[in-house]
Amino acid sequence: MSMMSYQSIPAVVRDNAKKYAKKTAISYKKKGVYHSLTYEEFFERVLLLARGLRKFGMTPGDKVAIFSENRLGWAISDFGIQCAGGITVPIYATNTGKQAAYVINHCEARIVFCSTQAQYEKLYLIKDELPNVDLVVSFESFLGHRSFPVFTQYQVSDIDTPLSDEDRQQIEDQITQITPEDLITIIYTSGTTGPPKGVLLTQRNIMINVEYAIEQLGMAQENMTTLSFLPLSHVLERTGSYYNTLMNGNHFVFAESPLTVMDNMAEVRPTAMVSVPRLFEKIYSRIHEGVSQMPPARQKIFNRAIEIGREYVNKKYITKEPLGLLSLKYKLFDKLVFAKIRARFGGRLSYFLCGGAPLDKTICEFMWIIGLPVYNGYGLTETSPCVTISGAREVRFDSVGIAVRETELKLEPDGELLVKGPQVMRGYYKNDEATLDSIQDGWFRTGDIAKIDEQGFVYIVDRKKELIVTAGGKNIAPQPIENELKLDKYISQAIVFGDLKPYLVAVITANIETLEVYAKEEKISYKDNDELVQNPKVKELFATRIKELNKSYPPYKTIKFFAVIANDFSIEGGELTPTLKLKRKVILEKYKDIIEDLYASKGAGSSAQQKK
Repeated sequence: MSMMSYQSIPAVVRDNAKKYAKKTAISYKKKGVYHSLTYEEFFERVLLLARGLRKFGMTPGDKVAIFSENRLGWAISDFGIQCAGGITVPIYATNTGKQAAYVINHCEARIVFCSTQAQYEKLYLIKDELPNVDLVVSFESFLGHRSFPVFTQYQVSDIDTPLSDEDRQQIEDQITQITPEDLITIIYTSGTTGPPKGVLLTQRNIMINVEYAIEQLGMAQENMTTLSFLPLSHVLERTGSYYNTLMNGNHFVFAESPLTVMDNMAEVRPTAMVSVPRLFEKIYSRIHEGVSQMPPARQKIFNRAIEIGREYVNKKYITKEPLGLLSLKYKLFDKLVFAKIRARFGGRLSYFLCGGAPLDKTICEFMWIIGLPVYNGYGLTETSPCVTISGAREVRFDSVGIAVRETELKLEPDGELLVKGPQVMRGYYKNDEATLDSIQDGWFRTGDIAKIDEQGFVYIVDRKKELIVTAGGKNIAPQPIENELKLDKYISQAIVFGDLKPYLVAVITANIETLEVYAKEEKISYKDNDELVQNPKVKELFATRIKELNKSYPPYKTIKFFAVIANDFSIEGGELTPTLKLKRKVILEKYKDIIEDLYASKGAGSSAQQKK
């Protein structure tokens, strides 16, 4: 079905409530048990909330904030807001009250949805900074403060009073009035630099994005089950997973949390998922960790399987050569090795979509080898998000694919990628200066350095502002080096510095699970993880592994000194954005002393130089 025959996403979901009435729309896990709503039931809950919002004084065009992690209430609120003619403004659940207040005030939201008492308390602490808020609605029931009343979503929906024909008619009329040019949302960028900017996206921006991305992907979208774990406050999950699934009449399942996603995959047995590279890095390292503990004979079989698999996927998808006997060999190893791995992830996955940051080629190719294809895409909040995506017919493991329909790309002399197309935002809310800076003659400046080959495949090098310019004037993209480091089984995360410095240094977070196994084998005793990473034997282990990596780089690109820390970078620790991107400035500030030492005393950290 063409989405574009519809005026809006709520109009599609209204029709799906009739077309797929008894089909499961959304499932979620509560106290260890999965619960579900059919399309009919989901739409009924949406209409009840839309009725309630109107009774509480919401008018078309109002901005309404959702301050919540992923859960059923998020989806009901989002569609309830839209069906009452409003504009959804999501706030990352990990934000502080102060960060939330910035968004709420900037977009002038009078109504705020929040999930739990903890989120409500964040708002209560700064209630004096929220002069415009006159209704707080929670998804759970708890006692609020008198001076800052809170209603539950059930109360606002008046869930025990059925919809009258008149109620239903009024809201359906409101849905009919939504046009493709109306705003669906304002998404505030997670802002690795400066205050967040509110990105204005229309119904058409997102609808056309869903349609063109699926068309280019070239995969059937019937009877699919999508497992969702990235924040819905992020455009990648919202468009690629949530709207895509519900607009196509498929089954959308909320993972319990990003931490349980591997277990949830085995329970839900999804057929599709959207992710950022972090999940694939974890899958890659978990599988290799498992293999390293197998008896040598089984390790040999696994390695042979990967060898055959690599030849198979490269001939089948990249060079398009005849496969001959290779097909049979691959089938055999698939049965022996890969099918067992896939079973751990539910055994039904037909594809993953990956965005948010470039995925390392080795990991992407590995996922294809084991029969869990990852289609890389590229985009930004400002482009709804999809600009390019790989397809089932055409793939390159290190590329983010080809531009989707009606989308033009061009490169500036310095390599910056510019985009023109129907997915480009209307602009930044109340920030004309930033809008004029980023959109010129309809071309949106992405801020990403890219390469485009003859076939139109796009390769993202790095963020323009994250390129390192060394004291010797060399331009270095840190991301590919960091991705290479993360492939090491002892390394969880890595960040490379060297701007205006004579050489590169790295701060590395240890993969404690694998390091503990190493410590046991080497009989290293330690009282805590900090002591473990400072152990001379462990430092030597990392030095050897980084020395190995350095061999494949020219001298100016090698890591001269490094420091290993025991704690992983996290959203809570402030080192990662809610979409798991490194906050370089924050990390530089937080580990300033360590980084300065790496430059000052040449080796207060550990040296990765060849020992003379």
